[in-house]
Formats: sequence, structure tokens, C-alpha cells
Amino acid sequence: MNTIQSLLQVFRSRKMAALLFIGFSSGLPLFLTSKTLQAWMTVEKVDLSAIGLFSLVGVPYSLKFLWSPLLDRFALPFLGRRRGWLIAIQVGLLLAIACMSLQQPKQALQLLAINALAVAFFSATQDIVADAYRTDVLEQLEMGAGAAIFVLGYRVALLFTGALALILADKIPWSSVYLLMAGCMVIGILATLFAPEPKSVNPPASLAEAVVLPFGEFFQRRGVVQAFLILVFIVLYKLGDALVNNMSTPFLLQTGFTQTDIGAIQGGMGLIATIVGTLAGGAFLSKIGLNRSLWVFGALQAASNLAYLILANIGKNYQFLVLTINIENFCAGLGTAAFVAFLMNLCNQRFSATQYALLSSFMAVSRDILVAPAGVLAKSTGWPMFFVISIFAAVPGILLLPFFAPWNQRPLAVTRPGLIDEEQDLWDTK
Repeated sequence: MNTIQSLLQVFRSRKMAALLFIGFSSGLPLFLTSKTLQAWMTVEKVDLSAIGLFSLVGVPYSLKFLWSPLLDRFALPFLGRRRGWLIAIQVGLLLAIACMSLQQPKQALQLLAINALAVAFFSATQDIVADAYRTDVLEQLEMGAGAAIFVLGYRVALLFTGALALILADKIPWSSVYLLMAGCMVIGILATLFAPEPKSVNPPASLAEAVVLPFGEFFQRRGVVQAFLILVFIVLYKLGDALVNNMSTPFLLQTGFTQTDIGAIQGGMGLIATIVGTLAGGAFLSKIGLNRSLWVFGALQAASNLAYLILANIGKNYQFLVLTINIENFCAGLGTAAFVAFLMNLCNQRFSATQYALLSSFMAVSRDILVAPAGVLAKSTGWPMFFVISIFAAVPGILLLPFFAPWNQRPLAVTRPGLIDEEQDLWDTK
């Protein structure tokens, strides 16, 4: 009941409204260089292997920790330490996405890749600053509502660039679709101008301090071995889900579904299922704890790929497509709820911008790099075997859980580090 009351009061706060639209701005570029771009390339008859390899344009999401200390250390001479960077990056994104509308996938694939890489770089940088702004502007008791409203904005943006973009693409040229999506970045720019400035804090005294302290603190607190296993786990936990996400749009198009079908069912209904799954995951997490949530939701996340395997054998079937999309996205939402809670619990609030950038960069490795051969794999094995492989790809991450999140024991670090009041424990790990 308290959660419902908090959510009802969200829009009374200028801070929360700003986070909603900044979250929208943060989510807008992602599909434009991944799933939606894959649909455009598939329609343009680009080779399936090249489509799979295009996931490599997302490498900046995996490497963003390399330049995150620069954004902690330096500030632009307008709008404060966080908002100045945000608005500069958002303007860059608007221009880079608009340039995508000028591309021709079939004739100039390399130029398209360079443009998409630029969008991904600006997008990854925006994520760094948006996460830092969210951390800085929220009071301790606002963290839960602030994170929820930010994710809601992010998911609404995916609805725009997923469902709406694919539906529009059946009616207008893809170049016009990308131009419209570029215009949507104005929402984030206005939100940044409207957003309140976080309380002034002392930035790191030097670039060396901004680089060294966050990494050293994480490994010292966890120990080298456990910290290494955690990073490997972050890479592998959603690998099976990432394989399916990377190739689901080409699979559905090749199975005979139209772009409108995919936009309405996968992009629309699927994202709603993900939001519901994320909210349900948060509720279950508070009941069974973080450790057991990682186990249960990880297993459900892997098992949900069975629905795609069945669809690959059935063929074009609208009823089972709806069921498949809802099952897979709901379970992915469950896994996301536990995974994000786990990542936040690992961060020391003193260094949350750089540490979260580091951890989320490792998360992006599976989504953008390890899945790069997915198109080649699907082409050589066929769709049914590809989905079988995706199920087994989820197992290694789950097998690492006993080392730092055992089913029947509390984790060694029982509080989230960096809390002002160490008696507080947001994730109920005590």
C-alpha cells in the first residue's frame, strides 16, 4: 500500500517528473542501433551474418567505464556538473540519430555501422551521466520510487523505438522513421533544462583519484577472487536472454510475420509484459530475498526460451506468438528486477557513477559482444537448434551463484556500502 501511495505521488514532484523524461531519453537510442535497425536491415535484404555482427556497434556500452571517471572529474561551464553533460550529449544524440535517416543499409553498410557506433557512444555516455544524476539528486528514501520512475520512462522509450517505429515503417520510409525518433530527443533536452540541480558535492581532486579509488574499493571490499567471479557472473547471467533478443526480430520476419505484427506484439505487448515482470520481480524480491530471487528468476529466464523453440517448430502462428512474447518478456522482467537490485547493492554510493558504469559495462558484454556470432550460429544450425543453445547458454551464470549468493546463506557483505546510516539495508540482505 505504501508503494502504491508513493507511485501516486510521483508526478507531484518536479524531481520525479524530470527523472521520467530523462529515463525516456536514456532508453530512446538503444533499439535504434539494435532490434529496430535489424528490422530495417532485414527488410533491405542485408545478409543475416552481417545483421548478427551489427551487435558489435554496441561495444561502447561495454566500455563506458573507461571514460566514466572523466564525467565525474570534469564539469561543463553551464547547468551544473551533471545537467551540463546531459544536455550536451542529448544534442549530440539528436544529430547522430538524424544522420541515421540518411543511411542506405544495402548500399553503404560500413557508413551505417560508423553512424550506429556514434549513436551507441553518445547513448552509453548519456547512461553514465543519467545514472550519476539519479544517484546525486535522490534522497535515501526516494531511491526506490526514483529508480522505478526512471525505468518506466526507459521502457516507454523502447515502446516508441520498438513497437511504434516498426508500425510506422510499414506506412512510411525507414528514413522518415529515424528522423521522427531523432525529434523525440527534444523531450529529454527539455527535461534536463527543467530538472532540479543536485546538491553540490566535491568532485574527485584529480583524474587519477577519480579512476583509481572506485575500482580499488570494489576489489578490496569483495576480495579479488569473489570480485572476479561476480564480474564473470554479470557477463553470463543474461546471456541466454541476450542471444534470443539479438535474433528474435530476424527470426520472426523470416517466419512470416510482418513488421506491424512484430511492432504491435513484440514491441508493444512484449514491453508491457517486461514492465509487469519487473514490478512483479520487485514484489517477489522483497518476500524471498535477493539471493533466492537471482536463482529462481535466472531459472525462469532460461526456461522461457523454450517458448521460442516451440514457435520455431510450429511456424507462423499468431496465438502462440502472443504467448511466446509474453512468457519470454515477463520472465526477462523478473530477471532484470533481481539483476538491477544486485548491481545497485554492489555499489558504494561514494563512487556509484563509476562503479555502476563498470558493472553495467560488464552486463553489456553479453548483450553486445558475446552475441555477435548469433547470426552465423542461427544460419548454420537452424532456428530450433539456435534456441536450444540459448537455453544452455543461461546455465553457466546460474552455476556461479553459490560462490557469492548461496540459496540458504546471507551474502558476506550484509549492507549496501556507502549508506549514511549503516543500519539501513534497502535490499533486505541482513
